[in-house]
Amino acid sequence: MRRTLATTGIIAASLAALAISVTPAMAAQGQGRGPGDGTGTCTSPTTATAQAWNYGMNNGTGAGMGAGMNNGRGQQGRGFGQGAGMSGSLANLEQGTLTAAQKLDLSAMAEEEKMAHDVYVTLAARYPEIYQFSRIARAETQHETQVEALLARYGLANPNDGKAVGEFTSAAFQDLYDELVASATTAAKAMAVGVTVEATDIADLKDALKSITAPDVLQVYTSLLKGSQHHLAAFGG
Repeated sequence: MRRTLATTGIIAASLAALAISVTPAMAAQGQGRGPGDGTGTCTSPTTATAQAWNYGMNNGTGAGMGAGMNNGRGQQGRGFGQGAGMSGSLANLEQGTLTAAQKLDLSAMAEEEKMAHDVYVTLAARYPEIYQFSRIARAETQHETQVEALLARYGLANPNDGKAVGEFTSAAFQDLYDELVASATTAAKAMAVGVTVEATDIADLKDALKSITAPDVLQVYTSLLKGSQHHLAAFGG
């Protein structure tokens, strides 16, 4: 979104501070729940316990997943799960009216969700021991799909069409992706990247929700916000 594009120049500067408070020590075993009525369980090979989150929208259900990591001071952390996503389609949600600015925001949100997914896929390959990246990337795929469904519903072009991982229509998102991936030179900095991505997404969604009245967009944005808040917690933010 437009606010996100303005953050490109300050992302790198925030990573060092974020890395101080972030550790990859997360383990999980617990009960999952989602923004809708989703439920799930989470297991791991550790003895630690924590909440597992199911990112289902409407009555989504799914199994939570967690993996334990030890930070040298004991096993601790949070778990999270994957939900089934929106129940079927947007067919049961009332369509509203979007202003020109809100349409631009919706298009940018699609790229923002793709960027989060692509960053996490790339860092999952670089740091396979950090389980958050691969698992949250799957949730980001659902987020991207939900926003792209709204684009289609409102007759808007999808900026992600034909774009491979790490490729973007907007130069600003391309630069932001490149900057974030390049900054993840250690495991701690990679985790800080996750915090930055989710914190930025949360801020953008909150901004968008201030003016949205279209019921379908309002529900999707609200659900994405809850998902991003759970992702932020999983990264230690």
